[in-house]
Formats: sequence, structure tokens, C-alpha cells
Amino acid sequence: MMAGMAPSPIRRGSWKPATPAEVAEIFSGCQAQWWIAGGYAIELAIGRPVRDHADIDVLMLRRDQLAVQQALPGWQWQAAGPPGSLRPWPPGERLPAGVHDIWCRPGPGESWRIQVMLDESSGGDRVSRRDERIRRPITGIGLVTVRGIPYLAPEIQLFYKAENGRPKDETDFAAALPVLTKPQRQWLSGALSLVYGPGHPWRARLLARHGGL
Repeated sequence: MMAGMAPSPIRRGSWKPATPAEVAEIFSGCQAQWWIAGGYAIELAIGRPVRDHADIDVLMLRRDQLAVQQALPGWQWQAAGPPGSLRPWPPGERLPAGVHDIWCRPGPGESWRIQVMLDESSGGDRVSRRDERIRRPITGIGLVTVRGIPYLAPEIQLFYKAENGRPKDETDFAAALPVLTKPQRQWLSGALSLVYGPGHPWRARLLARHGGL
């Protein structure tokens, strides 16, 4: 943290999340890859709304983080770091590995519109923050809607959600399960088994969906 930039407690409830279409327009000139993530990624995968959203997540690779500042000139960027604090993110600063989230809004006093999530990479692979054994070629972590909006593959997003079992994560899993392809179910089942053990409750539902994997 830079001198004179003490963190302040995060104040929730001041979000007006951009829609995926708005994000696509805002990031249209971005010189790095990005993907809609979180619950919106699940909705883009299944092609319909599932639930309300308190925010919108945009995934980028940590190595490309400064492209956020270039894509959102004139915006206010705040780095969200543990333990639950926000602090200004000065132009040109590279955020350390422990900081994964960037809150973005058009200016001071306005609602937060976009949360950028930084993910790790190694060579041509995206490396999961949950467990570095979970890797995937960067070229295969995302899909694109018919309107050209990139989003994180649902099986990868569900793996990220599988740790906590929050009601919204259960809702997203139930909504996505019918549209997951066999390869997607196989990948998710394997990742869950490796990291959380073969007894993770989602694995049984993945196996039962089409009579096994």
C-alpha cells in the first residue's frame, strides 16, 4: 500500500451494477482479454435470467490488470483487499498477489458499477486461486454469446462457487446443470473431486444428470 493511502471499511449497498451489455460496451476498447464472471456468467451460458445480482464481476488475468485503467479512463478505481477494505488504486501500480478485486465507478459519490476480479496465470494456462492444480488453457476458459459478449465457461464458474454452498451458488448450479455438456460435467466433477473430495454433493447430481459421466 502506498504511503498516505490508509484503507477504509467497505460500505455495501451502494452498487448499481452494469449489465453485461453495458460492460461489453465499456470494455470494447480494452486491449486485453476479459470475461463476464459470477452469476451473470451462468445466465449468459443458459440464455435466461436466474436471480437478482448485487454486482457484476469481470474476470481478467493479473498480468493484464493495467488494461483496466486504460479501459476505464476517468473512472475511480479502488483495490479491495483483506480484511474488507478499499483503497485508491493509483495509475500504473501493479496490485500484489493478495489483492484480487477492483471496484470501479464513474466518479466519487457515484454508485459502484463493475467489479474486476484478477485471476492468476502461468504461461498459456489460467491457474485457479482455489487450487493451483486446477489449470486450463486460457484459450479454453471462456465462451462468447451471439451478441459477442465473452463470459467465463460455466463449469469453471461453478467450481469457484462450489466451495461455499451459499444459496445463490446452489441456485446457479441448479440452473446450469441441465445445459452442461458431458465434457463440462466431466471437468467439473474431476475438479471437485480433486480439491473437495469425491463426496462433494454436486458430484452426485452431475453423475445423475445423464446416467453417469
